[in-house]
Amino acid sequence: MPSRAAGAARAARGHRRAARSAALLALALLLAGGAATGCGGRATTHHKPGTSHEQASGSVGTLLATADAAGHKLREVPAEGAPEVRLALRPDSEDGWNLQLSVKNFRFTPDSTGGAALPGAGHAHLELDGRKIARLYGPWFHLPAAQVPEGAHSLTVRLYADDHTAWAVSGKPVEGAAQLTAPAPGTPGGHSHGEAPSQPPPASGQEQADRTVTITVRDGAVSPAPARTELRRGERVALRVTSDRADTLHVHGYDKELALPAGQETTLILTADRTGLFEVETHESSLILTQLLVR
Repeated sequence: MPSRAAGAARAARGHRRAARSAALLALALLLAGGAATGCGGRATTHHKPGTSHEQASGSVGTLLATADAAGHKLREVPAEGAPEVRLALRPDSEDGWNLQLSVKNFRFTPDSTGGAALPGAGHAHLELDGRKIARLYGPWFHLPAAQVPEGAHSLTVRLYADDHTAWAVSGKPVEGAAQLTAPAPGTPGGHSHGEAPSQPPPASGQEQADRTVTITVRDGAVSPAPARTELRRGERVALRVTSDRADTLHVHGYDKELALPAGQETTLILTADRTGLFEVETHESSLILTQLLVR
């Protein structure tokens, strides 16, 4: 017969094992809860590999089964306090038009694009005659004349959440529209509303820029290989890009974008008025084209 002391020792060991198991279970539940909500319970800006944007989205509003013309699901919110947007445009003194987005109950959040939907936050898409030409991360956008064929056109700007669902009220996307008439190339004073530019448009980006960076994208490869382009603050740089597929050029930090038509050289002229390191990439193919190092 085992002694009472031996039995007591076995019982004590059993209690210790049970305590350790309970502690491990509590820790596992705590970690699982943190993973579900992100650090500090905040919405994460990234979604798990293999999941769609909608699977990563937050609980704001109601995700509808219907989608907008671009195929993005609608995120229905009540009319009271819903995001609003209006679009206005005016001729640029050098080339094309300057577009202004006036928003209400909405803020642009470029740093969290791709994350969960947050109330009244996100970005915008700009469409020309129903075709997306740019993603907007701020209230201003320059539309070059070269991107608009001759004739009358309709511009539409639509608001999206960070998870790329379209904000909607009563089953309709939140958007604004404006009409634009582009004159024939070479027409004197060629701007909409009959306003003439103060000076003729430049023949090329080279004439206005201190530095020119020429980049080609073909079959998913960037040539020359991405490197740093060093600039002094205040210098103007011309980014001349030719892509074999339609895409959008985006300069991070400056929130500058430009549509890249397939097979056509396109130039974005930028004044480096802030210091730092800024990436230049394509949206659709997610390629880094260069880095602007401004000192």
